[in-house]
Amino acid sequence: MFPTDEVAGDTATTLLFALTVLGLLILAGVLLRLLFTPLRKLFIPAALIGGLLGAALGPYGAGLFPEGMTATWSALPGILITVVFAPMLIGVRMPNVKQSYRLIAPQLLFGYIGDLLMIGVPMLVCAALLMPLWNVDAMFGTIVEIGWPGGHGTAGGMAPVYTDLGWADGGALALAAATVGLIFGIVMGMVLINIGARRGDVPHAAGASDAPDLLGGGQRPDLGTVTLNKDLVNGLAFHGALIAVAVFIGWVLQSALELAVPGMPLFPLAMIGGALVQAVIGRTRLAEAVDPGSLRAIQGAALDLLVVAAVASVSIPVVLANIVPLALLMLVAAAVAVGYFYWAGPRMFRESWFEHAIVNFGTLTAVSSVGLMLLRTADPDLKTDAARAYALRAPFLSPFLGGGLITALLPMIAVNYGAWALGIGACAAAALLWLLARLLRIWQAAGSTEKAAAASS
Repeated sequence: MFPTDEVAGDTATTLLFALTVLGLLILAGVLLRLLFTPLRKLFIPAALIGGLLGAALGPYGAGLFPEGMTATWSALPGILITVVFAPMLIGVRMPNVKQSYRLIAPQLLFGYIGDLLMIGVPMLVCAALLMPLWNVDAMFGTIVEIGWPGGHGTAGGMAPVYTDLGWADGGALALAAATVGLIFGIVMGMVLINIGARRGDVPHAAGASDAPDLLGGGQRPDLGTVTLNKDLVNGLAFHGALIAVAVFIGWVLQSALELAVPGMPLFPLAMIGGALVQAVIGRTRLAEAVDPGSLRAIQGAALDLLVVAAVASVSIPVVLANIVPLALLMLVAAAVAVGYFYWAGPRMFRESWFEHAIVNFGTLTAVSSVGLMLLRTADPDLKTDAARAYALRAPFLSPFLGGGLITALLPMIAVNYGAWALGIGACAAAALLWLLARLLRIWQAAGSTEKAAAASS
């Protein structure tokens, strides 16, 4: 039921050295971003820079890092993704849906429809074009939703799932897709903001900045708040223990589901374990000791290690061998993201449609941090309610899509039911949600937002 085999001393030492080198790569990424202005302007994460450096120095590059070390790194993302997801619902208080309906509903429907299209359209292209011409795997189309909305963390964490389902190349291709999505999301997002500013759609947009990466003393945010007496337990140790309980519950759930859903990954079940931890601890005095900042600090450290390990261990020959179908799929994903932005944005949001849509564009192409970065560029002083609406909808979307439970199931659905079924099913679900938006009068005619704004002024 549980992995209780002995880990020999030499193996533990090897793991420690592999983690040490990953730490050095993250530090190198920090220094490179500080030294090179283009890396700062593009907001490329230090972990991604360090991972690319590790890949360049690995067995498919300079050869400084041997295959044994990169093989160790490749095993880490599947573990670290569980640490990232387990605390996602711990310390989270669900917003009052009735009171926040006007803010949550448009953002939630916009996010679900967009994400489902990022599943459905690539899967249909995979079934109709890529599989017949290039004989790619039925799971090939899933790398878009896993790599773009899911990001490097989900892509790296899903590598063992792809391997277990018989497609060992899936992890490397998902990481390549995540890298393309990150760069496209940032660059194209800035292009959209500049176009929107010229059209008058972005009245609060900030100018291009080259802000330093080091914050001044008065601006430094706290990593966490001390909530327990230090004589009792260290704060991070306490929050790490909560994560450990969530992971343990996830293992129990995985074992219970093994017969019904074989190959179910651990990380979404650990997230459910975190929800159970919150349900129990929320009814005790310890609820006051749960500090979301401390949990996010642990998540952030695990995610940075995950990204640098996953990117540094990517199999370059696999990416090159699939470069043509991969490039075609990335072009399709880019067209869906931009087309959906301009099609649904002005029709879904009654006020400040651009700000609401741009944060979702960043999330659909990369991850939430890119979406928030684009929003801060379009609305630096947060004069619109886009940031608040985006935050309120997160508990109703993140656990399921863009790296959540449904994302984890996509490869299994593709294997068991085929690419056509997954593509048609996702597009049909998106169409049903679009109809729901029309019935709820959230979807409106293009241009009505401007008329409403003019009437109110």
